[in-house]
Amino acid sequence: MKDVKKAYGICPASMTIWNADQTYNKKGMEKYLDWLLANGAQSISICGSTGENIAMNMEEQREIIGHVANYLQGQVPLVCGTGRYDTLNTIKMSQYAQEQGADCVMVILPFYLNPHKKAVMQHFRDLRAALDIDIMVYNNPWFAGYELSVQEVKELVDDGTIQAIKAAHGDPNRVHELKYHCGDKLTVFYGHDYCALEGLLVGADGWLSGFPGVLPKQCRALQDAAFSGDVKAAIAAQNKLQPYIDYFFYDKVNGVPHWQEICKYTLQAQGLDVGLPRKPLGELDDANKKKIEKLLADMQ
Repeated sequence: MKDVKKAYGICPASMTIWNADQTYNKKGMEKYLDWLLANGAQSISICGSTGENIAMNMEEQREIIGHVANYLQGQVPLVCGTGRYDTLNTIKMSQYAQEQGADCVMVILPFYLNPHKKAVMQHFRDLRAALDIDIMVYNNPWFAGYELSVQEVKELVDDGTIQAIKAAHGDPNRVHELKYHCGDKLTVFYGHDYCALEGLLVGADGWLSGFPGVLPKQCRALQDAAFSGDVKAAIAAQNKLQPYIDYFFYDKVNGVPHWQEICKYTLQAQGLDVGLPRKPLGELDDANKKKIEKLLADMQ
């Protein structure tokens, strides 16, 4: 087996680049990955929520995992989203990612049918029995409908089932409690976008979310300041991001624009030809495009 790397630091939840006909754009993905690495990414995550895993079938997901792993060639730790509702296909996708050279699989809690916690804990234990590389719990109550408690996570850490977690609720206290109770046995990523400063200051080992996938340089500056203990510089970096955060979360009319559409255009506005999200989402209107362009200009 290859030398497995531990994911850490700025870990973009990478978008998936589609062609105009909505097929996978390999060249576009390669340019995007190069841009992320050139702008401060320390690890790479693919096929998660920001990567539109919900909009791809298993064959496409395998194509993307295989292509990205082959392209990166171990430059940085690679985290692959592999979670399905059912355990069987989660294991199959995770084993494929391992075979292709992934360092870690990120597995969302089984969703939609809302299984009980006993079944969910066994889901991860069955995956551990079938896999050699690290398992990251994707603890996202917004998309799964529930989350594992700190004590449930600790149980999986203590029995060797999981090694990492993406704490995606947004509350930085999740990070603080996980690090307090699990210590260095668990790599904890702050997994949302609006309180990364607080999450990093209370002990997160990195930041894995959508913002690092569209504003990697700015996110790296915030993280580096927090990790160095320079709270004043970290607050300044957070303040530079705040207008974009306010727009991203609050400037909406009946849910428009969607965050996926915002993320894709944020990349477009920085000169990357990344296309659009897969339908049913689509292109931003001109007014929102102009807002993003101004926010990016003001961020410089």
